[in-house]
Amino acid sequence: MMEYKIVLVAVCTTLIMGSSIAKEAEVNSQEKVKYSKHWLLDEGDKTKRINKLETYLRGFDQPMLEVGQRYESLYQALQDENYDFAAYQWKKIKKTIDNGLMKRPARRKSADLFLLNQTWKEVFDNIMSKDKSIAWKGFDKATVACLSCHAAEGVSFVNNQPLFRLRVNDKK
Repeated sequence: MMEYKIVLVAVCTTLIMGSSIAKEAEVNSQEKVKYSKHWLLDEGDKTKRINKLETYLRGFDQPMLEVGQRYESLYQALQDENYDFAAYQWKKIKKTIDNGLMKRPARRKSADLFLLNQTWKEVFDNIMSKDKSIAWKGFDKATVACLSCHAAEGVSFVNNQPLFRLRVNDKK
């Protein structure tokens, strides 16, 4: 009778453990699907996939964040009299704004009016003069264009930040 109880306990233990292992495998399998790295490819519906991508890429704020970082690098390059790097940053600023306008075409009118028109080329030419005084005049012209565009777009509050206080007094 004792042997029967030992066998019964062993069988029950095996069944319970087997069930637990099977349940754990099922949970792990569900987690792999639930936490896939392919957040776009796993979306079966094409419209939902595009909506996810548009949500992820957001609006004009992300390109403006990059523009701000490059503007600060442009400033630093001019301080270092590294005009080639300053010109590189200025070109990338234009590219970033153009890419942002692809997402928010309603902002094109202001961007063209204040910056992408002749102003962009004038600033570029000022930088490429490799003359310290002229290059800084270009930087100031770029700053005025940025501030004006922000005001025209109804986001002048972004003008009140340290980035736009990089002025003549801070220059070498």
